[in-house]
Amino acid sequence: MCKESEDLELKKDARYSCYPFMREKAYTVDFEIRTDSLTTHIGMALTAVKKEAVEVVAQDLYTILPMAYHVNGSVRGKLAVSEEDLAWLSARYDFYVSYVKEEIQSFVLPQGTEAATALHVCRSEAKKSYRILHKVSDEKEVPTILFDYLGLLANVFFVMAVYMNKQAGIAEIPFVSKSYPMKKKKGE
Repeated sequence: MCKESEDLELKKDARYSCYPFMREKAYTVDFEIRTDSLTTHIGMALTAVKKEAVEVVAQDLYTILPMAYHVNGSVRGKLAVSEEDLAWLSARYDFYVSYVKEEIQSFVLPQGTEAATALHVCRSEAKKSYRILHKVSDEKEVPTILFDYLGLLANVFFVMAVYMNKQAGIAEIPFVSKSYPMKKKKGE
């Protein structure tokens, strides 16, 4: 076998390809890479939550973890996010809000326990995924449920983070913007 043939054979070897669609120009690729990052961060958050032994959050993350990959494949492949999935996520949002309603009345800094900060990273990753999905929607039809799921997912990660801090007795630190005027509450 000549040297060129050997080189060609090596290039066809899967070890040189981290993702089969990497060279596509469509934003679908960016979305899939972004949601892969989201899923990876959820796995990291799950590890931190388990260390802090908050079982309800761990169980919810075990459900959310594969859903992030379902969102990932729902643009190129078959839609794998259902109204039932969205309803479940919405119910989990309501659950956490019922515990942290007072703490989420203002914008807060992303700080606290290791798990809380990992969940804040997940929140940010979900927002980035939503944004790139918007770019995909400029190129092709995207089911509305994917936007709804990612937007709600970002908010669920936020209230989970605040819940984790509350469980650990860590106070939220309000953020007061110097750039945007904040509405004053009655009595202030």
